[in-house]
Amino acid sequence: MSILKPSDPSLSILEQNSNTQDVGTQLLCKLQEWGKDLGFSQIGIASVDLSHAEPGLMEWLEKGFHGEMEYMSRHAALRARPSELVPGTLSVITASMNYLPSNTPTEGSEWIQIERDRLSRPDEGVISIYARGRDYHKVFRQRLESLAKKVRQQIGHFGYRVFTDSAPVLEVELAQQSGLGWRGKHTLLINREGGSMFFLGEIYADIYLEPTPKTENHCGSCSACLTICPTAAIVAPYKLDARKCISYLTIEHPGPIPLELRSKMGNHIYGCDDCQTICPWNKYAQPSTIVDFDVRPALMNTTEQEQMVKGMSGSKKLIQYLSWSQEEFEKNTSGTPIRRIGYERWLRNISVAMGNALRCFDKVACESDQHASQKEIIKALEDRAQYPSPLVKEHVSWALSQEQVLQK
Repeated sequence: MSILKPSDPSLSILEQNSNTQDVGTQLLCKLQEWGKDLGFSQIGIASVDLSHAEPGLMEWLEKGFHGEMEYMSRHAALRARPSELVPGTLSVITASMNYLPSNTPTEGSEWIQIERDRLSRPDEGVISIYARGRDYHKVFRQRLESLAKKVRQQIGHFGYRVFTDSAPVLEVELAQQSGLGWRGKHTLLINREGGSMFFLGEIYADIYLEPTPKTENHCGSCSACLTICPTAAIVAPYKLDARKCISYLTIEHPGPIPLELRSKMGNHIYGCDDCQTICPWNKYAQPSTIVDFDVRPALMNTTEQEQMVKGMSGSKKLIQYLSWSQEEFEKNTSGTPIRRIGYERWLRNISVAMGNALRCFDKVACESDQHASQKEIIKALEDRAQYPSPLVKEHVSWALSQEQVLQK
């Protein structure tokens, strides 16, 4: 990325114009117009001064809340210093993109109830909503690149670099500073018109644009996200211990899941949306206009759309997920975020969920269909007991031991 110089063509447009502010406003309007056409829900401008956020970041890292995400501590200071991360950066263009599948029934918050209901059926596997379609990194990055190229066509010279959760960038802080929303007590960004079901991305630019106004925090006295978190990972308002977070445990954590947390993970097998589905602001969440985020039939039941309209679950049974061979896993998750965890962690996560399912069956006589489901889970786990991976074996063994917990 180049540093802006007096001879740059963009300087003649943005600086030599008699009313630079008007030119900046016009460019922002263009950015928002182009952004809408590209599927972004919001576009804003942030300052490169994030010095106010650096102490909090360092404290979070010092407490070890990032767990084994070593990349979080690598070049930590650069996260709060955009102009050092990418020399020459004068402004940051921020963007959000809704990711609820396009067929999501949002009227009356129906989708929220559907998602909450999934958690009450322990023999089904729950995949975080954002991971049911195409990998957002590719989709978002391509569209940010398209947006940046439109700017270059408009003003001539334009040095930039795009980010989509792919480098040491304080995405939520930049989005908050640019007015895309406010940081919720669960640490995610919330918007009054769109809840929190969206991705964030940035364009580090070597032109100066006036920052867009910040918005006020509207969490008030609500503490629903802290209360609902199954593992108490939100240790205080606006503070997350990632080591306890189910999203971290099922995705980022490479080794054995801590024993004390397994029984609290329920039937989550990839990520967790609990703190979002309980948030009152997500009644305003909007479906994406991008079909890439629609549910992949291989990941959920093929009748997902019909079932969602009826208010039924489209999740597959845990035994279906566990039965996938490595080849089937790679085929079914190709192009999705799930692929990155690999087959071994996939089996680990499902084993924990199946152990929790066994714990949920009544200790007294079960209904015939429920009892069959219990026996099917035990049989599926026993079939995996000799899988050649110490990590998988250990979690399968733990899951089977939960039948004994049930009988006590």
